[in-house]
Amino acid sequence: MPKDVSGEFVRVKHKAYVGLGANLGDREGTIRRAVALLAATPGVEVLRVSALRETEPVGYADQPRFLNGAAALATELGPRELLDRLLAIELELGRVRGEGPRFGPRAVDLDLLLYGDEVVDEPGLTVPHPRLAERRFVLEPLHELEPALTLPDGRRVAELLSE
Repeated sequence: MPKDVSGEFVRVKHKAYVGLGANLGDREGTIRRAVALLAATPGVEVLRVSALRETEPVGYADQPRFLNGAAALATELGPRELLDRLLAIELELGRVRGEGPRFGPRAVDLDLLLYGDEVVDEPGLTVPHPRLAERRFVLEPLHELEPALTLPDGRRVAELLSE
């Protein structure tokens, strides 16, 4: 960890992007509450939140439509710490992972999409999110937040949207 001029350790802030989604209950209220809980997390600053958009379900069609968006963060948390916080917020807002069908209905869904330029591949954590490039409901809000955003592999979000 780097030190400042006085020799004290300094926590470096990283830019991260989180996918936001919900398709049960008060979707918008739940997403707004999730963002508020994230913003109240020590070491996390919510920089911007995209517009929320209504989207069709992917992977499991027999369920209500989703409300999706994304948030840009500045964080001192590492990727695993940030993921753990996202999962804790989901649990606090009523989501129990592993219940119901894969890609099925959920009160809230918080996905760590990007963490700076880092590539992480470890049990339970893959960054960039493994299906990010295939999902318009993720790409559109990312593009809204940062039109020139480039993935760690050099692909631009704008180009992925046009494909």
